[in-house]
Amino acid sequence: MRLRTLMLSILLLLLSLSLISCAAKGEPDAPRGLLCELLRDPAQALITDPNPEFSWIVNDRRRGARQTAFRVLVASSRDAILKNRADMWDSGRISSDQSTNVEYEGVPLRPYTSYWWSVQTCDVWGRPSPFSEPQEFITGSFRELNRKWPAESKWIEMKNGQWLLENRQKASFHEIPPQKIIQNSDADFFVDFGRAAFATLRVTLTSRVAGARVTVFLGERIHGTSRVHKEPGKTNIGFTKSQITLKKGTHTYTIELPRHISHYPNSQVLPEHILEVVPYRYAEIVGSPSKIEPDDIRQLALFYYFDDTASSFNCSDENLNRVWELCKYTLKATPFLSLYADGNRERMPYEADAYIQQLGHYSVDREFSIGRYTHHFLIFNPAWPTEWHMHTVFMAWADYMHTGNTESIQRFYDEIKRKTLIALAREDGLISTRMGLVTEDFLKSIHYTGNQFADIVDWPPGTPAGQRNLPTYHGPSVNGERDGYVFKPINTVVNAFHYRALVLMGNMAEAIGKAEDARFFAARAAKVKDSFNRLLFDAERGIYTDGIGTEHTTLHANMFPLAFGLVPEQRIPSVVKYIKGKNMVCSVYGAQYLLESLYCAGESGHALELMTSESVRSWMNMIRVGSTMTTEAWDEQYKPNLTWNHAWGSAPANIIPGKLFGIEPIEPGFSKVRIKPQPASLASAEIKAPCIRGTIHCRWERRAGHYLLEVTIPANTQAHVWLPSHSLENLKESGLNIAGRQDVKIIGEEDGFVVCEIGAGHYSFSAAFESAI
Repeated sequence: MRLRTLMLSILLLLLSLSLISCAAKGEPDAPRGLLCELLRDPAQALITDPNPEFSWIVNDRRRGARQTAFRVLVASSRDAILKNRADMWDSGRISSDQSTNVEYEGVPLRPYTSYWWSVQTCDVWGRPSPFSEPQEFITGSFRELNRKWPAESKWIEMKNGQWLLENRQKASFHEIPPQKIIQNSDADFFVDFGRAAFATLRVTLTSRVAGARVTVFLGERIHGTSRVHKEPGKTNIGFTKSQITLKKGTHTYTIELPRHISHYPNSQVLPEHILEVVPYRYAEIVGSPSKIEPDDIRQLALFYYFDDTASSFNCSDENLNRVWELCKYTLKATPFLSLYADGNRERMPYEADAYIQQLGHYSVDREFSIGRYTHHFLIFNPAWPTEWHMHTVFMAWADYMHTGNTESIQRFYDEIKRKTLIALAREDGLISTRMGLVTEDFLKSIHYTGNQFADIVDWPPGTPAGQRNLPTYHGPSVNGERDGYVFKPINTVVNAFHYRALVLMGNMAEAIGKAEDARFFAARAAKVKDSFNRLLFDAERGIYTDGIGTEHTTLHANMFPLAFGLVPEQRIPSVVKYIKGKNMVCSVYGAQYLLESLYCAGESGHALELMTSESVRSWMNMIRVGSTMTTEAWDEQYKPNLTWNHAWGSAPANIIPGKLFGIEPIEPGFSKVRIKPQPASLASAEIKAPCIRGTIHCRWERRAGHYLLEVTIPANTQAHVWLPSHSLENLKESGLNIAGRQDVKIIGEEDGFVVCEIGAGHYSFSAAFESAI
């Protein structure tokens, strides 16, 4: 009897364990976040690749979740795909963890045709998910004829009258209601829309007579408390004046602004089928015959495709919260031309500007196509500065690491290689634009057609003593934003960029199987590093000079080498000390690399101070003067012709997730990600960061004597989490010691961190707090 009872108990226990195991296994949900050719809404674009790539988010919240197989269906109609009938391509069940960049291999696609696709995934137990919601995509022309440059994207009018762009999303108008309306007099109204946008205005007015005129002022800046600032002076802060001729009765009017006139070689203009826009936050309506109520007026803002919910950030420092929102909104509001361009004055892509905007856009939205298109544009339509050309290499690498897609590198490999400017190298590997190597053939090889090719270091320049009547971009001080940098034929900043470009070029060569090139670039980078440290470092002072032939040294000559990994470990303390003593004597562009250099050296406290500073050289100053987007310079005193809508000032958008939280891809396409938080004095911080595989959540909290680090990793992804601790005994995950755990693997200890490898899912780490990070 006892034996039967014992056996029954064992059977019940085994049954319970089996049921628990099955419940734990569950099934993956339907994939989501579908991309076709990196487009989130490919039904609103034309795809010119006859074999587009498909990507999706594996939708499985379980710890350790990963994909073991997938099945892609492509059909010529929505009805067919809903019935799981694939008349174009059925991949069959493919055993693979690949969830990004799966190339179409079906029946040849026809140009200018709509198709539908869907995908199913399998989990680690082989259990299939439901099929995803179908996604429509539309093909365009597969021919490269009549393009001004390879990969040029054109507007195409479809048979239904709809206009679509090739290989990139288009911007669309959004109605923004007023935040405040002030009636200055019976016929004069002041309207505040809360934030500036590239927009026009729609207003409903009632008039007893036809022919009366209403004057409308639109501007980014306020005068007093209820007027638009109407005297921009030398600045390019948004301001425009328009008139509306009224009809009798009640009518709705949309202001048709004058078309933007291009004054620069690569300036971009809106097509005729899109209303012109200007940057403004405020509207002043003078001579209105009727009272303007909130429902009567709208800011018609032209926004590129943007998901406001894709990212978020909040921390214990309110200044940093405001800086984040400023930068995030900038990255939403500025790509209205469907590529990255600088502010409203030029509306022209520049490589350095675009690179910072690219990094920021990746950080606030799951968007990849606009960065890739801008990169392609700049390969063939470059700007004049030496370092800007090398930013093209940076953009190619950022694209690859964030998408895992090598198509762009493979297609334009030789073009990207020339952008390292290796053709300007002398025997020791260092490059120069002033030693007779900038020939007509060289300029042609990098597609530069102007006559200003030269080193830049930073922007804008200052005003040399005794000089007057210089262009309005010159700052009034002698040093400008360059900290008084002395330009020499062998320029330290230029060669720091060259070194970094060589390293990245070698990495890209390896990624596409060009092993010989990879070895060449690695060897050349080592040679440049040796020459750089031998010829440009002042051992007595422990810092780098501006170039060969000068003892002058600047912030720039030191922050770029530190950011790019050129500084030997034993020299880092003296270089860091010098950099910290300089503070922010660089432009909003230079701030990107200053912050990178500080985080690279573990100086998170000083970096946080700079990002939350309220000095004139700060993001808080941009907010204080009234801008709702990042400005072209810290203040108009540093660049009199500045704009208030310039994304190259948005560095914190990428620095906060990428450096403060340390969320960066270890492997291309975020198949493996690093999380290395450096929160410094922050008591708490939380971020939601998008990537091609899904969303990464990270929360830091400092408690009495302890810290808590919570992370959520998307399915089909691994992470290396750097946990601040000098003792394994202190470290716990979900209240349990991490030693010996199968789901939390300890892989190393470095610089006061314990490095753990984890899979997908939610984890809660805690430990005794030992030092500020």
